[in-house]
Amino acid sequence: MARKSPDELPPPGPTVKKQEDRLITMAIDTAERMFLEGTAPPSIVTHFLKLGTTREQLEQERLRAENALLEARKASLEAQAHVEQLVADALKAFRSYHGDEDDDPDIY
Repeated sequence: MARKSPDELPPPGPTVKKQEDRLITMAIDTAERMFLEGTAPPSIVTHFLKLGTTREQLEQERLRAENALLEARKASLEAQAHVEQLVADALKAFRSYHGDEDDDPDIY
């Protein structure tokens, strides 16, 4: 596998994320070349071996589940805040129907 010239690489990105993605791509290309040439150091071999293990796959699945749980918690908290605002608005409306002009939120 021939080394890519700078002209063949994607241009540097306008954001840090794009730059990181570009460097990751370059690192993976380098690791692949080293594997094909038989010059990959043990650290690179070990890294890619670990990626293929059942333990790593379970860890990735666990992380995805944790992210889903966090998203659900966030949505629940947002919904709760919305309900609390609706209740506060309703109580305020009921007080105005009753004739109370006092906007003291401590009086329900």
